[in-house]
Amino acid sequence: MTNRVLRTALAAATVLSLAWPLEALAQDAPKKEPTAGQLAARERMHKCSAEWKEAKAKGAVAKDAKWPQFWSECNKRLKAGKA
Repeated sequence: MTNRVLRTALAAATVLSLAWPLEALAQDAPKKEPTAGQLAARERMHKCSAEWKEAKAKGAVAKDAKWPQFWSECNKRLKAGKA
């Protein structure tokens, strides 16, 4: 019993001692700016999200419609430049 407690405490101490330097490295790393493509995708997602909410409020969306399918169609439409 004592061995099990001692091994558990030693394992926890080892994990914590290894985690602190990794946490410090993660905080020091500079953040990468999103690419133009990522920014465009976010903008399309926001536009499609607004359309989804509006369509659901009006009842213009089929009952079995799900966000992923709506997002896919809307994203393709917006990428093609159609409003």
